[in-house]
Amino acid sequence: MGKNLAQKIISNHLVAGTMSVGEEIALKIDQTLTQDATGTMAYLQFEAMGIPKVKTELSVSYVDHNTLQSGFENADDHRFLRTIASKYGIYFSRPGNGICHQVHLERFGQPGKTLLGSDSHTPTGGGIAMLAIGAGGLDVAAAMAGMPFYLNMPAVVNIRLSGKRQPWVSAKDVILEVLRRLSVKGGVGKIMEYSGDGVADLSVPERATITNMGAELGATTSIFPSDEHTRLFMKSQGREKYWIPLEADADAEYDSVIDIDLSTLEPMAAKPHSPDAVDTIRNIGPIKVDQVAIGSCTNASYTDLMRVAAILKGKKVHSGTDLVISPGSRQVLEMLARNGALADMVSAGARILETTCGPCIGMGQAPSSGSVSVRTFNRNFKGRSGTADAEVYLTGPETAAATAIFGVLTDPRDLGGFIEIELPENFITDDEMIIAPSKEPETVEVLRGPNIKPLPVRKELPETLSGSILLKLGDNITTDDIMPAGAKILPLRSNIPAISKFVFSNIDPSFPERALQRGGGFIVGGHNYGQGSSREHAALAPMYLGIKAIIAKSFARIHRANLINFGILPLTFVDETDWEQIDSGDELVIKNAPLNLAGDKLVIENVTKNKMFQVKHGLSKRQIDIVLSGGLLNYIRTSVK
Repeated sequence: MGKNLAQKIISNHLVAGTMSVGEEIALKIDQTLTQDATGTMAYLQFEAMGIPKVKTELSVSYVDHNTLQSGFENADDHRFLRTIASKYGIYFSRPGNGICHQVHLERFGQPGKTLLGSDSHTPTGGGIAMLAIGAGGLDVAAAMAGMPFYLNMPAVVNIRLSGKRQPWVSAKDVILEVLRRLSVKGGVGKIMEYSGDGVADLSVPERATITNMGAELGATTSIFPSDEHTRLFMKSQGREKYWIPLEADADAEYDSVIDIDLSTLEPMAAKPHSPDAVDTIRNIGPIKVDQVAIGSCTNASYTDLMRVAAILKGKKVHSGTDLVISPGSRQVLEMLARNGALADMVSAGARILETTCGPCIGMGQAPSSGSVSVRTFNRNFKGRSGTADAEVYLTGPETAAATAIFGVLTDPRDLGGFIEIELPENFITDDEMIIAPSKEPETVEVLRGPNIKPLPVRKELPETLSGSILLKLGDNITTDDIMPAGAKILPLRSNIPAISKFVFSNIDPSFPERALQRGGGFIVGGHNYGQGSSREHAALAPMYLGIKAIIAKSFARIHRANLINFGILPLTFVDETDWEQIDSGDELVIKNAPLNLAGDKLVIENVTKNKMFQVKHGLSKRQIDIVLSGGLLNYIRTSVK
């Protein structure tokens, strides 16, 4: 039996375990990336490990999230990131150079390599056949220290694409169709591997759109083969020497197969407030739209924005609609500026933003109250835009541009003849804003601002875990729900005591104070607890507040790993009906927790209701040792020689 593409890369990087679905495996990591919202903490963690230099083939630190400098905090963090990168052998992509995933695809990605990033959209790299996985910052720090990355072997789903897209159907519509079929938890524990003759209909930037937004499925990663499209893209970036052909064997087997005929798709949108609430533009209808935002790591490539510029050329943005555009990289922005496309956007009335994540993470451009915003982003969770009652729709760039012109949600097929955009034979390749690490690291002083606080570390797991249920929640709680982003909160990412005051602030503003007053406690959730961003602060800040365990029906992969890394037990109900029998405020006790972790089940006593119920932890021996140690950093310090 031949191997599929994912199995080929995994087998070439397998350090421990076997490729049996569900079994814990360890992978050698070739490359890492961080962004500034997660990177500051990741590098503090790496520094605490006492390793003099990163041990990966390549590690890159990007600044693309916290670029709004309304105070000293973000600028101080950027200075810290620049100096620590110089000292420890890490490349530093300066503010303004672009969004990490797009820049990495353009300048560093290589087919067949493993990439671990402290951002959930790291799977963007799968567009050029990398095994690119998002993780918490502590896992990335461990990889930089030369340690393997541990995960359960995913099932591999073959998404077979056939046919060709009709005019005005975008790559965004392909991934929206997958989300429509599978839901935001349909990819948990899976790798989505694309194949079939329809793959040839997609350029590398379009493939990257699909692999990027595969994160919204909860998938471990998504991946396309490396073919002639890949070679030409890498050649256009001046990096053809790193290209290799890579595809599944003809007789490869998969755990399941999904067939999509590209010719049957039409322009679609994800309706508020979930990326899987997908319907066609025609069915949704011409609703009034107050704001359009084009950009993000999903849809800010050269081809995306060239088509947007062509749609806008000679036209004006509707008088009742605002349009903002953020190119994905400095390379894209410069090329648009040189060929006149940027002028077409500006002339149409678009506001041009920095080459950053910006509005996607609530960093500016919050829509007006009660308004409708159409965005080419990857997430539309309630309140993520910065406006609690805004209605956010996710679309492709063609739909967004058409909508900006007409002021109502518009099917781009109404524009008439399709506009073809070809990838340039050669991109502008100026890497002057990527700073190489120092050749004399011993002379580099790491500069820290007053907002950078010491790492909080949990003590070893006690014999008895007791406390009240501080919050009971339903399904699909996101890391945005747990630890909100936005211009007010993101600057506190390197200050856990300060940022912890905002945990669950959009759900229950009293939560942080109650947690501290009661010495911590428990949180109860439904299915897919912790979906969305990889932000480890959604585990680290609750740990600081004393949270001892999360009891849920199921967990999102990255968040579960982050909970383990910070010594919080991720527990699932043996009988899901027990969720209905417990309430916020109930007092719980878990006795002999360290001893009982040797088995897969724990008994929890609900003291308030005088009842017992069972939970599972599903931890490997290594993960049990991490939790017993009080988290991964303690485990590394005491157990790894």
